Amino acid sequence: MLLQRYADNDLFGSLRDMQRLQNSLNRLLTASVPLEASAEFPPINVWTSENGAIVRAEIPGVAPEDVDISLVNDTLTLRGSRNPEELKEGESRHRQERGYGQFARSLQLPFGVEADHVQAKFSNGVLQITLPRAEAEKPRRISVVSES
Repeated sequence: MLLQRYADNDLFGSLRDMQRLQNSLNRLLTASVPLEASAEFPPINVWTSENGAIVRAEIPGVAPEDVDISLVNDTLTLRGSRNPEELKEGESRHRQERGYGQFARSLQLPFGVEADHVQAKFSNGVLQITLPRAEAEKPRRISVVSES
């Protein structure tokens, strides 16, 4: 009886119409979102130890030669760009969630770095930067001498 009353009011048809409207709005609003609109790009992970730090950044679709890495004092900066994927004739975008455009990400390291020994490797869309800690910044063990 209750189901019949809802069917007579076309509630389910209205819900389908609302879902179609929401899907259309989602496609419209995400049609061409540049990278600047996202919170933080590229996403990074940082590990530190007494010997240095490792930074990993996910930058799929970016060629290694399109990435600029700079180190000034204790601040590491990644810059680059990702181009939009080209459409072939007769194709149209159904959905686009991956952004494109210029990006820049800086992070301050908790210690100074031996800039001459920094290494960067790129594999499967992941950039890994190895930053050795400066000798003057490494923790030192201090021995205690007894005066007795």
